[in-house]
Amino acid sequence: MSNIYDNNEFFAAYAEMGRSKSGLKAAGEWHQLQSLFPELQGKKVLDLGCGYGWHCKYAAQMGASEILGIDSSEKMIAKAVADNSDVQIKYEVCGIEEYSYPENSYDLVISNLVLHYIKNLDSVYQKVYRTLKLGGCFLFNIEHPTFTAGVNEDWIYDENGNPQYWAIDNYYYPGERETNFLGQQVIKQHHTLTQILNPLIKFGFQIEAIEEAMPPADMMDIPGMRDEMRRPMMLLVKVKKS
Repeated sequence: MSNIYDNNEFFAAYAEMGRSKSGLKAAGEWHQLQSLFPELQGKKVLDLGCGYGWHCKYAAQMGASEILGIDSSEKMIAKAVADNSDVQIKYEVCGIEEYSYPENSYDLVISNLVLHYIKNLDSVYQKVYRTLKLGGCFLFNIEHPTFTAGVNEDWIYDENGNPQYWAIDNYYYPGERETNFLGQQVIKQHHTLTQILNPLIKFGFQIEAIEEAMPPADMMDIPGMRDEMRRPMMLLVKVKKS
C-alpha cells in the first residue's frame, strides 16, 4: 500500500473529511457495515489498515478482549493512538502484506477501504484464512469495481459542472489506476468482481453477505450524496472460515 497518508498535505486534507472529524457516524456505509459485525464479546480482532482506529474503538466498545490495529502509515497510527486508544487495543505500524498473521489467532479480521490498494488479493486472503479461528469472520469494505473502473474515478460533467454519467472503461483489465484524491495523485488497484469474490471461495471461505453500499436516508441532504445512488462506490463482503 502506498504511504500517501504520510504526505503532510494529503494527511491534512484527509483530516478535513467528515468521516475523519466525526468518525463512523459520518461514514455513509456504516449503517450497513455495522450490521455485518459478528458478536464481539470476549473476541480477538485484527484490523487491517486501521487508519484512525474507529473500528478498533468500536470493537472495544462491543466487548472485544484483544484488538490489534495495523497500518503502514505512521501518521495514521499516531492519530489512532491519540484519539482511539483503549486498554484492549494495540496499534502497530505495519503493512497488510508484511504482517505475520499467526495461525488460528483471531475471531474477526476487518478491513475498511484498504484492499483496493493491494495488488495481490489472493495472498492476503490466504493469510487471513490462516490467522482466523475456525468459525471466525473476515469482514471487508473495498471500493466497488464499477468505481475503480471509472475513468479517473470521477463523473463526466456537463458545461455547467453537473455530473452527467459515470463512465466505465477497461473493466476486465486489472491493475493500477491513477486518480486524483484530495489534491494528490494516488495509485489504487482495480480488481473485477470475479477477482474479488471467487478466490474467497477457492481458499475455503463461506460467503455470509455481499452488499453494495448506499447512503442512508438521513444523509441525502449532504451535497453530492444523492449522486451516490447513481453508481455503487463500495462493496461490503462478509465471509466465514468454515
